[in-house]
Amino acid sequence: MSHQLTFADSEFSSKRRQTRKEIFLSRMEQILPWQNMVEVIEPFYPKAGNGRRPYPL
Repeated sequence: MSHQLTFADSEFSSKRRQTRKEIFLSRMEQILPWQNMVEVIEPFYPKAGNGRRPYPL
């Protein structure tokens, strides 16, 4: 049985506090955009082949 969303729940969800992880990642995105990092790393990242599949960037 799914939990029914109440008015209080919907109002509180928009005022959720940012976690330290979210704050850190947003600051890192401002300093060094992720897409720029992917462009630098991608040529050296392992390609799919025999063995374990590489983790997607």
